[in-house]
Amino acid sequence: MTNEPAAAPPARRAPAGAAVLREDVTEAIRAAVVEELAAVGFSRMSIEAIARRAGVGKTAVYRRWKSKLHLVLDLIGAFAVDGLPVPATGSLYGDVRALLEVMSHVLRHPVASAVIPDLLVEASRNPEIADAVRGALLEGQRRMAEGIVAEAVARGELPAGIDPDHALDLAIGPLYWRQVVVRDGVVPASYLDGLARSVVAGLQTDEGPVGAV
Repeated sequence: MTNEPAAAPPARRAPAGAAVLREDVTEAIRAAVVEELAAVGFSRMSIEAIARRAGVGKTAVYRRWKSKLHLVLDLIGAFAVDGLPVPATGSLYGDVRALLEVMSHVLRHPVASAVIPDLLVEASRNPEIADAVRGALLEGQRRMAEGIVAEAVARGELPAGIDPDHALDLAIGPLYWRQVVVRDGVVPASYLDGLARSVVAGLQTDEGPVGAV
């Protein structure tokens, strides 16, 4: 009797639920969001319109993000300062100037200019959106401000007790007003230089925010 070799087992198929999300579809959806934001703004944007513009079904969008808010915050997270190292130029002026350069780049991004004003309006009416926006936009900036202030205190450039949030207000408030509200073109380097000097001077004579006790 001839011994025949055992037949090879059939190839196993990957479980149906283990399908990998296609990166080209993900990128098409992200591009569609940018276009939809530019066309109608955040409040009027819908998952249905995004899916149509991307040429996919709504299911493809919901498999990646559970709402349009999470989708937009994901886009913001892609260019926000979260994850960037704290500036380490060796001086308070250099660190503040580096922070302003990063934030100026962020605010020039087409998604930021299209969506941040809309999100801030929505955040004033919806606590969930407010918390999400705060986490996406503020935490990275706050971490950088804390690092800049701590290093400046260690070098003796600032007194102990400076509030990093106040430092952030001094630096980012004027920049946001200039780039997002006024929108008079690209902010020149000379403006960032002067703003950095003003922030440093303000912090070095700071006695705390108005009304602090």
